[in-house]
Parts: sequence; structure tokens; C-alpha cells
Amino acid sequence: MFRFLHSSDLHIGKRFGNMPEELRGRLREARHGVIDRLAAQARAGGAGTILLAGDCFDTETPSPAMLRQALAAMESHAPLRWIVLPGNHDSLQADELWAAARAALPAHVLLATDASPIALEPGIVVLPAPCTTRRPGRDLTDWLDSAATPDGSLRIGLAHGAIQSFGEDGIGLEIIAPDRAHRAGLDYLALGDWHGQMQIGPRSWYSGAPEPDRFKHDQPGRALLVSLAAPGAMPDVTPVETGSFDWRSLPLDLISGDDAAGLLAERLPLGPVRRQTLLRVIATGRLRPQARAALDAAAAHVAPEFAHLVLETEALATDCESADLDAIDRAGALRQAADLLLAESLDDHRPAGERQAARDGLVRLFTYCEAMPS
Repeated sequence: MFRFLHSSDLHIGKRFGNMPEELRGRLREARHGVIDRLAAQARAGGAGTILLAGDCFDTETPSPAMLRQALAAMESHAPLRWIVLPGNHDSLQADELWAAARAALPAHVLLATDASPIALEPGIVVLPAPCTTRRPGRDLTDWLDSAATPDGSLRIGLAHGAIQSFGEDGIGLEIIAPDRAHRAGLDYLALGDWHGQMQIGPRSWYSGAPEPDRFKHDQPGRALLVSLAAPGAMPDVTPVETGSFDWRSLPLDLISGDDAAGLLAERLPLGPVRRQTLLRVIATGRLRPQARAALDAAAAHVAPEFAHLVLETEALATDCESADLDAIDRAGALRQAADLLLAESLDDHRPAGERQAARDGLVRLFTYCEAMPS
């Protein structure tokens, strides 16, 4: 029995420039801290080896401190063995990165920088396909089909890149053959690049990112605990959670007359988990303007309790009639402005963007009037 932990896409050093400044540091630290969480899951599962299938670093030029601290974190978990594969973000073109890593390499950390077999121990061979460049434009796992290993050995492929018609960056290049594990006689193919955990075939898996970095996949950070009983036997694959932050999307489908603010409150996670939750509320459907203003206010009120909360309303239409405007005013400048915005929002001759801007303006006007002293 050979048991190992399969992970990828740590992206240590990711800047998170689109996030509020006070959150960026916490997210960056979580990416470094995932090394400790991977080690803990490996020990808990009885695994002595951790395979990192590419993109350990977010760029080809991590700072010397970032590199040394990552290696030191791995070293602190001896005797766990780490095998680090270059991915498309930290490809072999990063000569300085890999030269510096070799110069400071702990004894139990192996760099899979050559397309040649790595004999971990008798009867266990890792066949790596390191990324030569960010966009190699060819299937780097081709060589696995003819890779010679001792008779009776476990053959474990390690690769990074798109498979079939998808890739993490949406390029759509069919880089890795979907049946590579079968062609190459692999007992398991450990893949990286896709940040959501996914099984490609009976012996091929994307581990997913151990610490999420976007809302795209709507999954917790995970790795895979893999057990291989014997050559040719089916692998036993168990997902394990490793994430610190939870990136979550919350759909909110609404109809006119709904208490949108109340529905939002009912569906939000409760308690201290909010501090570790990045939440995207996707509001769709239709609302009356007062309910829409109340929804905006409710989201703004609760947002500081979360690591990050964003309310997306692009697909939320505002139903408004002249009678609704009485809540703003029955006459005067405010009512004139509201009447004009309502007319523009209903004018089919205007571009969709202008109509949406008019609807948003109405909502802001309702919000302003709600906040005014009576």
C-alpha cells in the first residue's frame, strides 16, 4: 500500500489586487499557511508523501523570502516528503526561481523539474511532466506512454495543464490527452491547473486548489488522499478539506412583493464563520424600488461582518410605477427627478445600459429619501 496526498495550485504570493487592501494580507497569508494544513491532512491520513502538481508559486519571480519561507515550512514537517512540479505560473522558464530552490532545498523536498522517472522507493515511480513554458502548446505528458519503469512498479503521473476542452484561464487548449492514464499504464495521474476538484477518469484527478482564490468553482479548499494497493488496482481517492477561507456564491431569486432584505438575512451564514467567508450574493428576478433599496441597505449593513461581501444586481430588474414614486415625494424637485428617471428606465428606445442606469438611479433616490429625517 502506498498512500500520498495530491494537491496543486497553491499560488503562494498571489496579490489579490481586486480585494480591499485590509483583506489582501490575510488572503496571502492563508496561501502560505496551506502548507501546514496539507501536512496535517497527510499525517492524519497516514500519507508520507505530498505531490504538488504545479503552480506552487503564483509568479515566476517570487521574492527570495517567499521561496525560502515556503521551503522552510515544508522542511518543518519532516519526515514528510514533498514533490514539487513546475506549473504554468512557475514554469521552467523561471531559471532563477528553480536555481534558488535547488540551492536551498531541504533533503526531503524533491523538485520534479526533469521529464524523467523519479524512483521514490523500490516499486514506486513518479513520472513528472513539468511545464516548460506558460503556454507550451503541446501535450507534455506524451513521454509517459514510453517511460520505462521496473516490472511490478506503481506508475504515478504528475502533470499540470488543461485537459479536454477546458483550462483554468479559459484558453480551451487540449493540452493533456483525456485518456493519458490508460495510454501510459498509470496507476494514478495527479493533475493540477483546474482550481476545482474534479475526476477525469477512474485514475485521473484534478486535486483542486487547497485554498480557494475565486468564486468560480464554489467549492471549499481541498486536496486528495490517494491509496494505491498494488499495480493495476483501482486507486482509493478521498477528498480532504484544507481551506482557511470559504468563497461562496449565494443565489437570491426574487419577485415583486418579496421581502428581499428578510430573505437575505435568512440565507446568510451565521456566527464567526462570517469572518472567514467571502460571499457573492447574486440577486435575480424583479423587485419594487423600496424593496430593492432595502436589500442594498441590508447588504451594506451586514457586509463588515464578512471577510468580503458583494451584492450583484445586474440581473435584478426594478418594477416601478408612478404610484411608487409617492414614497419619494408627491411634488417638487425630487419628484420631478424620480419621474424623469422612471420615464428613462421604461424608454425602449434607449440603450439597455442607460435604462439600467436610470433604474439604479431610482433605487439610490429611494435609499436617499429613506435616510432623510421625516
